[in-house]
Amino acid sequence: MERIKFYISLLLARLIALIIKLIGRSGGTSFVGLFTLKFNPNFLNYCSKYITGKKFSVTGTNGKTTTAGLIAQILEANGKKVIHNAQGANMLTGIANVFAKTVVPSKRFDNCVLESDEAYLSKLYDFMTVDYLIVTNLFRDQLDRYGELDTTAKKIQSAIDKNKDLTLILNADDPLVANLGKDNKRIYYGFENIEFANTRTISNAPAEMFNCVCGNPLEYSKRFYAQQGHYYCTCGYHRPNCDYIGSAKIFDDYIEIQVKDKDKTTNYTVDIIGLYNAYNVLAAITTALETGFSQEEIQEALKTYKAMFGRAEKTEINGHKAIIQLIKNPAGASEVLKTVDLSSNILIAINDNFADGRDVSWLWDAEFELLKDTQKTIITSGIRAQDMALRLKYAGIPTDKIKIVPDLFQAINEISSNKNLNEKITILPSYTALLQIKNR
Repeated sequence: MERIKFYISLLLARLIALIIKLIGRSGGTSFVGLFTLKFNPNFLNYCSKYITGKKFSVTGTNGKTTTAGLIAQILEANGKKVIHNAQGANMLTGIANVFAKTVVPSKRFDNCVLESDEAYLSKLYDFMTVDYLIVTNLFRDQLDRYGELDTTAKKIQSAIDKNKDLTLILNADDPLVANLGKDNKRIYYGFENIEFANTRTISNAPAEMFNCVCGNPLEYSKRFYAQQGHYYCTCGYHRPNCDYIGSAKIFDDYIEIQVKDKDKTTNYTVDIIGLYNAYNVLAAITTALETGFSQEEIQEALKTYKAMFGRAEKTEINGHKAIIQLIKNPAGASEVLKTVDLSSNILIAINDNFADGRDVSWLWDAEFELLKDTQKTIITSGIRAQDMALRLKYAGIPTDKIKIVPDLFQAINEISSNKNLNEKITILPSYTALLQIKNR
């Protein structure tokens, strides 16, 4: 009976997807999954039978979409058939959506790579037993949804507790991440050295402070960004030793990473930008090496990697070269702002819908002061265009270089209307503004 209901679920899902397409509407990245789970709450449980190899899950505040995309790229470039929620819809409905539209009764897949929202990871594990969990970082993000950081860490830990055989691949440089899963097998990755080439690196953005279990504040011998670095306490507690030790050189257009695994050192180059992405690349390389891929196989896959939509994505708008970078919290936004070309035309689009987080006070903690030497007018757009403009004013940007255009499509048209196609565009949207851009 369960099998028959599962097959009916697949049939109805395809039918709904077809109807949506025929009527010319966008079903988003979750509508089909929402219907499927309403009709068959155990749908994902049955989907596990269609994955013959390892199942990977990725969670954390920032970098989930890019890290999962890199892992999927390495698997697919090496001949694996992979199910992956590539559009970044990472709640249960989004994950159900990709399975409902991909699974065929007569076909099996080698792997799945599932990006999961931190708050939904435990629910995912109610239906699926995965082999690996990669945790990227934990930053303050949408306090109205997640609460404080220790609350988010507890949600992830509650998911881990459901599977004692789960192997964890953890960012050792993040003190909250490093302490997860003490009863599980843990593989640690982290950076030993980071070098910048022609990139602004000085930051005055506030960093999260953590106390050791003994109660004393953690100290740092190296701090790379936010709370990530080499931390220790006078009581003897310190950052765990890494199984995969990274060194990175960050260029304006690409990243070079060296990874030491035991006595072996391998080198990689990838065409994405920013220190935050260096961590994502290191997480993906660690996962690939740990699961048996060679340096040559990984590097070949990285050569053809294209940034996921809105994650340092390079595109073209009305003939202008453009880069779109999602911003959603202080730590991530501050790192993105370091990479912005100040000679480009800049558009910042901020919404406060549920998926963005209703509380936009994070704008005052992100270091928009890094834009004060912009050469052109910055356009602010979205529901909170006025708030963003005010933040830029207090960041030291002259008011005559700030323009408010609440309608996002009008703002995009305006920023790309210049007939000089050599002028580049930078767009920094919040999550739902990013989706609007995608569906325009």
